[in-house]
Amino acid sequence: MFELNKLRIKIFHFLGIDRAVFFAITGKLWAMIAGLITTLLIASFFPPELQGYYYTFFSVQALQVFAELGLGTVISAYASHEWAKLAFDAQGRVSGDPDALSRLISLGRFALRWYLAAGAAVAIFLTLGGFVFFGSTGWDQVSVWGWPWVVLCLVTGISLCLMPVWALLEGCNQVSNVYVYRLIQSVASSAAAWAAIYLGAGLWVTSVIGVAALAAMVMTVGHRYSGFIREIMFGNPAGPHLNWRVDILPMQWRVSLSWLSGYFTFSLFTPVLFHYQGAVVAGQMGMTWAFIAALTAVASSWIAPKAPVFGMLIAQHKYSELDRIFWRLTGVVICVTSVGALSVWVLVYALGAMHHHLALRLLSPTATIYFLLATIILVSALPMSTYLRAHKKEPMLTLSLINGLLTGIMVVVVGQYYSVEDLALGYLAVMALTTPFNALVWRRRRAEWHAHAPPLSQTC
Repeated sequence: MFELNKLRIKIFHFLGIDRAVFFAITGKLWAMIAGLITTLLIASFFPPELQGYYYTFFSVQALQVFAELGLGTVISAYASHEWAKLAFDAQGRVSGDPDALSRLISLGRFALRWYLAAGAAVAIFLTLGGFVFFGSTGWDQVSVWGWPWVVLCLVTGISLCLMPVWALLEGCNQVSNVYVYRLIQSVASSAAAWAAIYLGAGLWVTSVIGVAALAAMVMTVGHRYSGFIREIMFGNPAGPHLNWRVDILPMQWRVSLSWLSGYFTFSLFTPVLFHYQGAVVAGQMGMTWAFIAALTAVASSWIAPKAPVFGMLIAQHKYSELDRIFWRLTGVVICVTSVGALSVWVLVYALGAMHHHLALRLLSPTATIYFLLATIILVSALPMSTYLRAHKKEPMLTLSLINGLLTGIMVVVVGQYYSVEDLALGYLAVMALTTPFNALVWRRRRAEWHAHAPPLSQTC
């Protein structure tokens, strides 16, 4: 038993798996398994048209990124730099440098105000926008999607109001606990979704998922970190403040534009196909993309937990350790994504070869392999983005905008006039064209920022 434990520790160390990464991976693996079960249930209980509405709901819901404007990423980055001088004491209170604590509290108060406003805006504008979008295809189905959409938008707005809690906890190096709670949240949401699908809830399933996630968050994070939340988000900073215009805005507007371009990179496929090629094709795209998104999420399980670690190492100028972790992380992520992509494609191909009825709910193996190859290329650049953003900067802005613009134009044009296979090939071409430039930006900025030891400036 002792030898097995030593072997397990060595394997985990080689793969860069610590407690935070372990629970992040566990959560994503659960999400993949749960997603497969949900997919089977949807294929069994939803007609093809309702499947199209289901996945399009979530794609349109992703427009909330236009209200959040990437602030969660910025909050985590700034909190990690302050947390390098702070810690929890035996009573669970934040202790350490008073100035760092004051700046952290000012960050929390700003985040709370921003997300309250963003949540209200999302609930209102998503509701109105959804009626315009879905109504454009005809009002004969409004009794099916109308009220479920309204409630989903309300739940989405409430969930957005609570997002700064997750961002602050991750930035304060509570990543392992955050991922434990996110796993509980995922299990609760999945179980609630399965019960709702089985009981014939139809599109109300989307709201059930959100309500279950909110309840799980309140019972876990609220119980463990209620004191921390009150202190950081509602406290009165007695020392220096972080000024939004001077300290946060220079990074936030860059990150926000990158996030907005990300919508066109990841979430535009299903709505465009819904509009031009119908609910059935949109359902095939949505179900296939669910597998691809799960693959990306598993890869990010190695990346996201390292963001606060990167920020703390940068604040302490430990660049050699930073690079060592980065290179190991990049190698693991590329290998894991490649193996996962092969597994997904084999599954899709096997279903088609066996003429399984589920194959009719998915895209063709040809379209799937194009999307998977593009995902491998995309994921290879994610560690570089996390590395650079941990410096409280966003030098990938121009590339993100170009990527989003090219992808958006390609999706609208090809989705209107050509097949889904052509759409997938176009996406692969965009990823292959733009990703190498990410590596070039990373190399140049790393050399520039690490050339001198003094604290880094806040501007790019």
